[in-house]
Amino acid sequence: MHRKILRLAIPNIISNITVPLLGLVDLAVVGHLDGIWYIGAVALGGTIFNFVYWSFGFLRMSTSGLAAQRYGAGDTAGAREVLQRALFTALAAAALILLLQVPIDRISFLLLEGPEKTEHFASRYFFIRVWAAPATLMLYALNGWFLGMQNARYPMIVTLVINLLNILFDLLFVLGLQMTSDGVALGTLLANYAGLATALWLLHRRYPGTLRPLPLSRLLHAPALRAFFHINLDIFLRTLCLILVFTFFTARSAVFGDTLLAVNTLLLQFFTFFAFFLDGFAYAAEALTGRFMGARNIRFLRHSVRDLFLWGTFLSIPFSLAYLLGGNALLGLLTDNAGVLEAARPYLPWVVAIPLISFPAFLWDGIYIGATSSRGMRNTMIFSTLVVFFPVWYFTRHALGNHSLWLALILFLISRGLTMALLAKRYIFTLPKTSHHAHHQRDRDRRTDREGAGSRQLSQ
Repeated sequence: MHRKILRLAIPNIISNITVPLLGLVDLAVVGHLDGIWYIGAVALGGTIFNFVYWSFGFLRMSTSGLAAQRYGAGDTAGAREVLQRALFTALAAAALILLLQVPIDRISFLLLEGPEKTEHFASRYFFIRVWAAPATLMLYALNGWFLGMQNARYPMIVTLVINLLNILFDLLFVLGLQMTSDGVALGTLLANYAGLATALWLLHRRYPGTLRPLPLSRLLHAPALRAFFHINLDIFLRTLCLILVFTFFTARSAVFGDTLLAVNTLLLQFFTFFAFFLDGFAYAAEALTGRFMGARNIRFLRHSVRDLFLWGTFLSIPFSLAYLLGGNALLGLLTDNAGVLEAARPYLPWVVAIPLISFPAFLWDGIYIGATSSRGMRNTMIFSTLVVFFPVWYFTRHALGNHSLWLALILFLISRGLTMALLAKRYIFTLPKTSHHAHHQRDRDRRTDREGAGSRQLSQ
């Protein structure tokens, strides 16, 4: 089981580590231009897309869980149907973004105020990069499906292709052709379509026939479509709560002044860095949980959960020790501002605690996604947000000041891990009954959808 976990986790960790590298390159190339507004334009434009695409993160998560369950059940036809339905949804969502691009732009800059020149170039950045929406959302579906099929290597390859090409395009368009922030947007656009082409080629190479069109009536089959969108809605609401918590954390930090805003922003990077590593194991949890749920193998499911938590513990302890012993030195790598460094010291204990108390929430997220138990994940997130995070902040804000935000965040993370653990028996370790009709339908789909080597290839 440990080998299976690492085979799925390590490629995702490698993919995650390349993401901040790309962001640094984007800022570095525009940072060498004459106008400081280009840096702000890329930052503001990137914030808009982070919010829009993060809202559609359910496409990757639901596709991963559903595909993993079909894989575990040996249901080739069902796995093919999951992918095509996800791609259909991705294209519909991308079309909606493109149709609403002008209102999105205007609303965004009402909320994200900046200097006039910065907003001008940020808007230009937005209107170029927005045309990458079809590629970006289709990649969510494809990468989620690959992971569900126990294949973490293909998403890693696709991510590396996108990020490396993006860096090359940055250098060509911005430094070579002097296209300023427009060049960064165009580079991202082209890199995403190159990534999509790579993903489709890999799909055809390993899983031939998967994109052979299914009848529209099957893709739009009402019960299946209803279940698909129900899962996606639950994950969307869960993600919305997460966005709300971290947006509120940053917004309230600003109320305490520029120094504490800088402190909280820098200290959150410690949390983000840990998340890059733990997310790899959360993705492994998605794939393995879905696989064993689909195979209806509770024994292996329990073993995988146990081993995932062993890895979570094994990873979190050295991170907490590193933050305890080297927190000041790590902060010194992020800033040389003496005032910020001095102001950050009282808050370092919160950062030391984060790896140890947050890893259960990460892993349970992956387990619930793999089990497609979206309702349980949604309810625990809403509870932790509305009953824990906001009340804790509200009742302690006057007495604790900035510490109240960190206390609320820590208890929010503990609450998420604890509530999902308490509900696991109901949502994870009790397999749903499969009706005779469902068995009959699956057998009929297999008979009508057999391909040359489909079943063998989808199970590799």
